[in-house]
Amino acid sequence: MKTKIHKFEQNGTYILLDVNSGAVHVIDRMIYDLMDTFDGANDEETVSRWGGIYGADEVREAVGELHELMELGELFAPDIDVPPTFQQTGLVKSLCLMVAQDCNLRCKYCFGDGGSYGGERAVMSEEVGRAAVDYIISHCGPRKHCEIDFFGGEPLLNLSTVKAVTEYVRQREQETGKIFKLTLTTNGMLLNEKNIRWLNDNHISLVLSLDGRREVHDRMRPDAGGHGTYDRVLKNFRALVESRGGQDYYLRGTYTKENMDFTKDVLDIHAQGFDILSVEPVVLKDSPLGFTEEDLPRIYEEYDRLTEAYLERHRAGKGFFFFHFNMDLSNGPCVAKRLAGCGAGHEYYAVAENGDLYPCHQFVGREKYKLGDVFTGVRNRELPQYFRESHVLNKELCSDCWARFFCSGGCHANADLFHGDIRKPYEVGCAIQKKRLECAILVQAVMALERMGDDKNEAVSS
Repeated sequence: MKTKIHKFEQNGTYILLDVNSGAVHVIDRMIYDLMDTFDGANDEETVSRWGGIYGADEVREAVGELHELMELGELFAPDIDVPPTFQQTGLVKSLCLMVAQDCNLRCKYCFGDGGSYGGERAVMSEEVGRAAVDYIISHCGPRKHCEIDFFGGEPLLNLSTVKAVTEYVRQREQETGKIFKLTLTTNGMLLNEKNIRWLNDNHISLVLSLDGRREVHDRMRPDAGGHGTYDRVLKNFRALVESRGGQDYYLRGTYTKENMDFTKDVLDIHAQGFDILSVEPVVLKDSPLGFTEEDLPRIYEEYDRLTEAYLERHRAGKGFFFFHFNMDLSNGPCVAKRLAGCGAGHEYYAVAENGDLYPCHQFVGREKYKLGDVFTGVRNRELPQYFRESHVLNKELCSDCWARFFCSGGCHANADLFHGDIRKPYEVGCAIQKKRLECAILVQAVMALERMGDDKNEAVSS
């Protein structure tokens, strides 16, 4: 039988998650203990085991409440099956355009070899960019909404192609009725008043790279000459965010083994005026900056610390949006999303600067994963199908994991990096993800309860 529930305690709060329904319950210590025994069909065994500790009548009452949750479908919900349509591949929803396989930074943890992705430094031509637009329109089927991400390296090194592709996207939208969301990821070095105005006028969402405190950022993200970049990018990011009213951006940092006190980096980013953000663990193999199992207790402690700091700021009316603490506990993702996550390799492709297609931007340069190109299409038909079928129910380590419908099996590229197989997840990454999920569930549950309490207080006072 697959794992049906997950329970945990953090900072004195007890949480019960029903895995299949996604229902989250804040419980007391008695229910927490009862769930070591109760399976939905063993009431008397549960009373016998715990009645001497909590009282038989209290345990019977609690068991009755648990049965009510079962009737609502919020406890021991049935397993999720793979939808019949899930095996179908071929409808593309988004492309990542590697418009510049070159970069003006030399980040010490860069998975893309300083932007070159293991090859020669090069930029995408306008011809390849337009072909990519035509490719997604031809292969998205009835989808009305499509996405294109401008990525690198540093995409602003090739702003001419970004502009040409954007202009072509708007033309093709008029011709086809499709609606495109455009996003650009930048290190901020080349942002200026002119291109900020252009990015805003063309409604391009921005992902901004900043690692936190000045000393952390400068150590990890120097320029090509080895100089710190914090002051330059901070100034440019502030100008960008101010110009769009604090909306339509997302600031992303990376933490490594050298700053496992990353709560300080999160709070410092917020203090600098950014309130839509995240800080992610680095993924590196055989590197002193990467993580091992020995680092997990320290990382867990830091996420506990971040959770408390996050809640404290919200209670003080100084809250911010932290990407990985943002979970909708009432309306989770659809079944397909819960099974397969980002869609890499079958719904989402990366386009290398020369037009070659890969499962995602992290696979660029891994030649065994080359799928085809934007001019002739996908020639390797087996690989997209394999990616499509590599969902949580087909991964041995994922199929019985309590977090399977939240992490969707983890990152395929990370699994390939560590094991050479996209169906064998990167274990340290899984452990960090599960801890982060517990923190997110706790945050959302506590905040929901506190909002309910505020509403009651307002009702009484009125």
